[in-house]
Amino acid sequence: MPCKRPPTLAVLAQWAAGQYGPQPAQRFRRDGGWAELTYAALWASVQETGRGLIALGVRPGDRVAILSETRPAWTRTHFGALAAGAVVVPVYPTAGDEELAWVLADSGACVAVCENAEQAARVTAVRGKLPELRHVVPMDDPLPHDEVPVEELLARSAAVTPADLCAVVYTSGTTGLPKGCSLTHGNFTAADASADLVGGGPGDVTYLYLPLAHLLAQLVQLSVVVRGGTLCYFGGRIEDVVAELAEARPTHLPSVPRLFEKVHASVVSLAEASGPDGRARLEAAVRTGLEAAGLRARGEEPGGELLAAWRAADESLFAQVRAAFGGRLKLAITGAAPIAPQTLDFLRACGIALYEGYGMTESTGVITLNHPGAARPGTVGRPAPGCEVRIAQDGEVLARGPGVFAGYRNAPAATAGTLDADGWLHSGDLGALDADGYLTITGRKKDLIITSGGKNLAPSPVEFAVQQSRWVSRAVLIGDRRPYPVALITLDAEEVGAWAVREGVDLGGRPARHPAVRALCAEAVEAANAAVSRPSRIRDFRILDGDFTVADGTLTPTLKLRRAVIAERYAIEINALYDRK
Repeated sequence: MPCKRPPTLAVLAQWAAGQYGPQPAQRFRRDGGWAELTYAALWASVQETGRGLIALGVRPGDRVAILSETRPAWTRTHFGALAAGAVVVPVYPTAGDEELAWVLADSGACVAVCENAEQAARVTAVRGKLPELRHVVPMDDPLPHDEVPVEELLARSAAVTPADLCAVVYTSGTTGLPKGCSLTHGNFTAADASADLVGGGPGDVTYLYLPLAHLLAQLVQLSVVVRGGTLCYFGGRIEDVVAELAEARPTHLPSVPRLFEKVHASVVSLAEASGPDGRARLEAAVRTGLEAAGLRARGEEPGGELLAAWRAADESLFAQVRAAFGGRLKLAITGAAPIAPQTLDFLRACGIALYEGYGMTESTGVITLNHPGAARPGTVGRPAPGCEVRIAQDGEVLARGPGVFAGYRNAPAATAGTLDADGWLHSGDLGALDADGYLTITGRKKDLIITSGGKNLAPSPVEFAVQQSRWVSRAVLIGDRRPYPVALITLDAEEVGAWAVREGVDLGGRPARHPAVRALCAEAVEAANAAVSRPSRIRDFRILDGDFTVADGTLTPTLKLRRAVIAERYAIEINALYDRK
């Protein structure tokens, strides 16, 4: 680990080239194989991009928007804009036209760097609403830069201070238009300190498929470059991620829980297809793996019958699961949503270290983190270095520290409602701290449901419990100003389809209407109801024909539920659940 880190992200690429010059910085798909770019070559491309932006008239403090999927050019553009003294505005490529126009207008972006002609056309179509936008630039076209000397770029990057604005990152709000979080270079460097807890460095490979418009992916990018690891970019198709992992052979994997849960569900499906006792054999193997893992966590080694059972399970199952992730995975990190406890147990039994963390855009991505040497499954970890966490009287999680943002752009009232006079960030999440300082998130304040009988219900626990079923993709609790809770459920099409083939069930093209599928979901609801308090129990449910998506507006770009949109769109189905009682 280098003894000194760059003071700002504006000089990061230059600093990293000096530290790690010939080592691979980026690995990516090219011509059917994998290609690499060294830190020295990355810095050269960053210089060209930064000088090109200066040639376009970008001044220190100007906003440069990046509208692209995760790819190597995103990183080059990011560091090039920062080296030119600009402020980066990441834009989700999945954003609708209204949101796209809002983010570009509210941020005052003067340049939009677009991944392809399709995205450039979308920006051009709303350009009449963007008086400050001067240029729409294709990401892959080199910008003319010869007229700008390298010395000018170096002077600009050196002049940037930790207190200067680094990015305006728009939160994908579940209601209304997103708000722009103003984050300084100092916010980012403070947030990066937590990466020391999970390690990584030269020779390590981090597989990156998460959207770089999201803060978690940006922090991963920062952490890898500071420590001299290699960023391995996915090939662009989300459905190929699992297959690519075996090729990329990463040592570190940041991901949302769904990837790990899908791998687990696939193993369960294979076990059930292997015979009537397949599921029982899988569960026995997991128990064996957990027992061995517990001993090793205490510095002991399994022996005798346990060792023999573990070796058999490792050969038949655990080693294959590790191979599916490339066979070199040192650790994986997950966040953004809770992960199924049985998936955590399964991966731990297989010898894969998975750590949950918690944060938000307003905290520059990190508040708490589980990590090697300090992990408690079922929690999101203890506070990151320099961060304080406490629970307010109403149960809200509050955080304070050097990563907390400066405020929302152009929204002083919203800032005042989120940051109090003592510097505490009001997260909007409900949680609890245990005696050792580990945080558990229990729900969202604004998602609380108040029934017509005056009962206050947090929907997250029962929704999460229903979603433990591999047949269920999403569950949404309904009940505000209603007599009792009901739920809307969407199916995991792959799991239900595989089950139907295995069982010889003809779903008739409408699985949501099939009584056998409803019976599967009823079992999930019954199990969830047994785990929650009586007022929170689901009295009835409706299975929807399709899943919620970003494209239809029912999910945010970070896959959070837009409850108001869902309630409005499915008002007829919801009313029918109450009418038939």
